[in-house]
Order: sequence, then structure tokens, then C-alpha cells
Amino acid sequence: MLEIQRSRLLAGALAAVQRHGYAGVMVGNITQQAKVSRRTFYELFENREACLAALVRDILGAIEAQLTQAGLAGLAWREQVRGGLWVILSFFDREPLLARMLVVESARGGPRIQEMREQALGCLIGALDEGRAHGGTRAAECSALTAEGLVGAALGIVYARLLRPPREGSLVGLLGELMGMIVLPYLGPAAARAERIRGLPRAPVSALPRASGALAAVEDDPLQALPMRVTYRTARVLDCVAHQPGASNRDVADEAGIKDPGQISKLLARLERLGLLENLGEGANTKGERNAWQLTPIGQQVAQRLRVSPGYQSEAA
Repeated sequence: MLEIQRSRLLAGALAAVQRHGYAGVMVGNITQQAKVSRRTFYELFENREACLAALVRDILGAIEAQLTQAGLAGLAWREQVRGGLWVILSFFDREPLLARMLVVESARGGPRIQEMREQALGCLIGALDEGRAHGGTRAAECSALTAEGLVGAALGIVYARLLRPPREGSLVGLLGELMGMIVLPYLGPAAARAERIRGLPRAPVSALPRASGALAAVEDDPLQALPMRVTYRTARVLDCVAHQPGASNRDVADEAGIKDPGQISKLLARLERLGLLENLGEGANTKGERNAWQLTPIGQQVAQRLRVSPGYQSEAA
């Protein structure tokens, strides 16, 4: 259950930063967005900064996983850089809230977040600095500062674009120009011109998965729209109905471990009012008759969202 709450708190932190800005976010803003209690927050995170650092760490982890999945190892330096840049820009286009958090808002973070940013930028600088070994005499004349300057310039360009409205063009569209800028000092003007006019990779942006779990975009998380806190018991009820469409009150109570008939009746009625369940049994119209519960479309989304959490799966087993 704590894994579910952690997921909700990270999504709440993301939404709170978008609404209040990094400096303006308080623990209360995060818990209000996540619909999670302060007590649960402090069971999971030491303070606000620890929560936001966990969010940044997960975003970096998601990008690293997609870079690994792209299978760039073994390619020539120029193709590795191009492929890696395409993966990162594609991720930012698919996940604009995560991109803004990572590139823009985290720049205002505390020491823990700044250390993560420095490590990530150091990896990028190291990847570009490999160009000195692949461009002959011209590249050999470059210094380590060349790669540092290129990463700083590219980051500044992406930072500025993320401050603009999303409709003003995709970040993937910058691939050619950024690659031209990167290869120029190492491979020369001809290679830079070739990169600027080179087409985008054939694989579409959708070829790489979106972020999942805690990093799913806030507007895609059905839990964010619920005016309630989803407890472990509520999750068990939804999971039961998902696996047993037409389950009665007693069926659900037995599966969820709820012994009080009045308690299960109130919980099912509340979930029905929230639009997560519907009663297709005779009990919907006649008191005393059997109820037959089924998930609504939004109920299916919520149940699925809860099932993807490893913590919920382990507790429900």
C-alpha cells in the first residue's frame, strides 16, 4: 500500500510544482494534490525536498532506461550521440510535465537535487567528449571544455523551449540543429551541414513507451480526479469486482476481508456514487435482493492504475 501512496505523492508533487512553482511548493500542497495524509507523507519522505528529489531521481531513471532500451551501444560515436539525443527529446515531447520538472524546476532545487543534475550533466559531457577520439586532428585539438560548453548550450536551448507554450513546436524538431552544433567542433562544417539537413529517425516517437507508474502524466492518472483517499481496503474491493464481475456484497466482503455487512454496504454505495461501480443486480431496485457489482469504465481505469503498483500486488497476493 505504501508504494501506491508513494506513487500518488510523486504525482501530487509534480502537479503542485506545476501549479505553485518549485519555491512555492509546501508539503500541504503535495498531500492535497495527492489526496494523501501528512502522516503518510512523513512515513515515506523526510521532508518536501526529499519528495521532490525522489521525483527527479525517478525521471532520470526513466530516461536512462529508455536510452538502454534504444540499443545504442556499439554504434559509431556520431550515431550514439544522435540516437541518444533523439531518445531524450522524444521523452520530453511525450512527457512535457516531467521535462519541465527535470530541466526547469529542478534548477531551483536543493543540494540533493543539484548533485543529481550535476551527475546527469556529467554523463552527457562524457558522452560528447568521446568525440575527441573520433574526429582526427581537428577533434584532437578540442579540449574537455568543448563538451561542457556544448552540453550547456544545448541545455539552455531546451530550457528556453520548455518555457514556451507546447503548441510552438516539438523538441524533436531541434534534433538536426543541435546535432550540427555538437559535431561541428569535432567533425567539421561538412558533417555539421549534413546533420542539419538529415531527416529524423524512421521510428516514430511512439516507438518508445511513455513513463509509467509514478511518472505517468498527472492528467492521465484517474486517481487524481477522485475526491477520496484510496485505501488498501478500497483497492481490494475494486480488484475483487474487476476479477469477479457480478460479485455480491458478501463476495466482495469476503475477498476484501471486511466482516461488518454494514461497512461493506456503505463502501460499495460510496464507490457507486463516485462512478466507479454500478449495481446490475435486483438489489439496485428492490431492497433485500442480491446485488451484482461491476466496474464502470472509470472504475476499470482506477483498478488498473492500482494493480500496476508492485506494492499493491505484493499485499494483495
